[in-house]
Amino acid sequence: MALGDVVNDGLGGLSHNVITGRLEALVNWSRSRSSWPATFGLACCAIEMMASGAAHYDIARFGMEVFRASPRQADIMIVAGRVSQKMAPVLRQVYDQMMEPKWVISMGVCASSGGMFNNYAIVQGVDQIVPVDVYAPGCPPSPETLIHAIETLHTKIEQGEIMRRREKTGAGANIHVQEIPAGSVPVLLGRQPHD
Repeated sequence: MALGDVVNDGLGGLSHNVITGRLEALVNWSRSRSSWPATFGLACCAIEMMASGAAHYDIARFGMEVFRASPRQADIMIVAGRVSQKMAPVLRQVYDQMMEPKWVISMGVCASSGGMFNNYAIVQGVDQIVPVDVYAPGCPPSPETLIHAIETLHTKIEQGEIMRRREKTGAGANIHVQEIPAGSVPVLLGRQPHD
């Protein structure tokens, strides 16, 4: 193992053995438990996103207690609501300013596909602007659905699967989760809503 490999490639430059394999798993585990979201609330979905951070749902349990206003301090972008053609370059600029590794959650049908706004002013899917890792459906999605999307993303981050896929294709993970009606299940730490 050459020191240059580690300097140039980070953890990917380490040859895998008993110690480094566990180190990589530890780093992925810590990334999945300490992600900070960059909010990009554009419409009514942002209200549900804010509710998920409030006392009843409390996404601080998942290590996401601080919604960052600065993209340089965030690693998950939650796009909540419709994206206009005018806002698309701003969205891309915020995404580009985020530090690697970074992930994107598309929250709601307007962010995912343009929703009911099938016109020239609205982007017909945020995946045309940034690579989306998880799609949270609904109009608007309940806080339970957003938490389910976050937990799904955390699981994929911990497995390291998303970064390998992005290196190969340049695209997001393209994971679609099921919508969970508000109040239908208790949101418990460490459990998927469908368990």
